[in-house]
Amino acid sequence: MLRKVAGLPEPAPKQGGKPSAPLPSQTQGIGAANPWESAGAELAAQHKNTTPAPAAEPSAKAGPRTPWVPQDEKSGAVFARRFGRGLLWGVLALAAITGVRAWFIPPKVDVPPAPKATAAPTYPDAEAQAVAARFSRAYLAWDQDKPEDRAALLAAVMPADSDTSIGWDGHGRQEVLAVQPGAVTTGSQHQARVRVDVLIRTEAPEPTGKGKGKKKTTPPESPARWIGLDVPVVETSGRVIVTGQPGLVGIPTKGPKAPDLDTTKTDQELAMSTEGTIEQFFRAYAGGDTDAVTAPGAKVPALPEGVAYKGLVTWSIDEGSGNDRAGTARVSWELGEGAVEQTYRVELTRVSSDDAARWQVADVRGGVL
Repeated sequence: MLRKVAGLPEPAPKQGGKPSAPLPSQTQGIGAANPWESAGAELAAQHKNTTPAPAAEPSAKAGPRTPWVPQDEKSGAVFARRFGRGLLWGVLALAAITGVRAWFIPPKVDVPPAPKATAAPTYPDAEAQAVAARFSRAYLAWDQDKPEDRAALLAAVMPADSDTSIGWDGHGRQEVLAVQPGAVTTGSQHQARVRVDVLIRTEAPEPTGKGKGKKKTTPPESPARWIGLDVPVVETSGRVIVTGQPGLVGIPTKGPKAPDLDTTKTDQELAMSTEGTIEQFFRAYAGGDTDAVTAPGAKVPALPEGVAYKGLVTWSIDEGSGNDRAGTARVSWELGEGAVEQTYRVELTRVSSDDAARWQVADVRGGVL
């Protein structure tokens, strides 16, 4: 079939093989062999009766005549045959170029590795806060009798050959009690601004009155107060230094309104039955011995010396179930001549023995989370 579609010649018989069978003659089995041969014989007989005999007999060597009339093939069949041949040759050419195996087993495509994301360098916030805190302590602490102390501290965190008397006229005395660095706001060219809260106490000026016989009194101290300081810094040569004058800023006098938090229901019955256990624990908590009142394996360090237990103000336990429960205690402590109340979050666990079961403290944390 492929040879006929492609228009290839029939293979010649091999020499020495069996000869092909002779074509049947016009007289052998005309009616049964082929209806076309019967139709051709009838047409020949009619033609013989109506036309004169040919002038010369055909040669005996001539081959047998076709018993039917050839007709031209329709154009559609020719186009179909030619299109089939072209398609077949195209498929064969494509198979020779790409390979038959590639049709059924596609070649593996190497996926390029994903590009590595390079994180932008982050600003050294911790170092900037430490440098700004050191600068703020030196900048806002001065003593007119020892100006060199302030200058030496400022020189360690400022550029070389800077004016270490920056921001002070050389008069008066001021003490820095605490320094708290805060937010770092970065800018361009490795610059940043650090917010620092500083607790200061300024010494009041000495009285100006002159008179003999008057005793020299120590000037009173002003109350301590918090002030804010914005410190400009820059990262250079692997270090962070202060670039210049800072600026004093205000501090809010009160915080925002607290959000409305969900309240937890309490187990009053369990709170009443465990109140004695909680009082015993906090008394031992201030006394320095908590091993006897805590659950096995619990490690609760005792409070430092100077703290005395005054009393349990309130105690409540959250609703729940099981052998592990949590509650909130408010305790009053004596510190020196005064008293202060503190809030704690206490975790309890039920410890069972052969005789009975009791609740003991497993852990304690300050505040309510």
